[in-house]
Amino acid sequence: MAEIIQKDGTWAFDGDALRLTPGRDKNVSLLRKTLGELVVPLGALAGVSFEQGKKAGRLRLRLRDGADPLLNATGGRLTEPHDPYQLLVEPGRYGVAEYFTDEVRNALLLDQVPADPVSEYLLPGPAVPLSVSAGDGTASFDGERIRLEWNWKTEDAKAAAGSRTLGLADITAVEWHPAAGLENGHLRFTVRNAPTKAPPKYDPNAVELWGFKKDPLMALIAAAVQARLPHPTAPADDVRQPQPDPAAPALPSAAPAEDGHDALLRRLRELGELHRTGVLTEEEFTLAKQAILKRM
Repeated sequence: MAEIIQKDGTWAFDGDALRLTPGRDKNVSLLRKTLGELVVPLGALAGVSFEQGKKAGRLRLRLRDGADPLLNATGGRLTEPHDPYQLLVEPGRYGVAEYFTDEVRNALLLDQVPADPVSEYLLPGPAVPLSVSAGDGTASFDGERIRLEWNWKTEDAKAAAGSRTLGLADITAVEWHPAAGLENGHLRFTVRNAPTKAPPKYDPNAVELWGFKKDPLMALIAAAVQARLPHPTAPADDVRQPQPDPAAPALPSAAPAEDGHDALLRRLRELGELHRTGVLTEEEFTLAKQAILKRM
């Protein structure tokens, strides 16, 4: 098992999944603390990197496109303090970070995890119920319904319509944009058969965001809803199917699982063939072989 403990958080890797736990340091963002611990299966990863710096280094995970509803809902707009897939590393722990990176890379190579996009979410998204107050309103989500309530700062035309309750079945898309410069951000829901081009300030299906501390928490609402919508790669006319409960136990596979020792021997043979055909360099082959032998 590889593990790195920092003020920014703790990352642990057991060969099958990474466990990302945010730190308790005052500089850790409110979004990461609220999101809590993430368990990322190895199959959801596209890569890992470590960058050294003068004052601090940074570990980064790159997930496969479509694997995480949080990344889908935010469209890559989460800035560094709020990104749960980055970890600040103190200079004295650079060696540990490099070892951690090698262990994850070896496992990706050993398990032959592809880096191409996926057609279903491999992470469950934030837990519900969720309620966040920011900007001109409060957004709540219980797993089935979104509730939008307005505060005294809401534009009169939008507030006059009163609170909104949106059923999940009526939602076709959700997006979160942070405030940037002089432009406000928003959390917006696209409602079936009711498209709107109104700015978020006047849109009764959107919360306008002004760049304050709790704004990033609206991304958690967006991600929780996104996790329960059809995957972006699903056909446009795909009938909505009930989403599986992430906490439910997995059903047993119809086919018997391959013996662990036999599986490792098979991977050794596959690596040898990749080395002979020139796909793997001598160094890559040696590292991967050592990783297999450790497991045996």
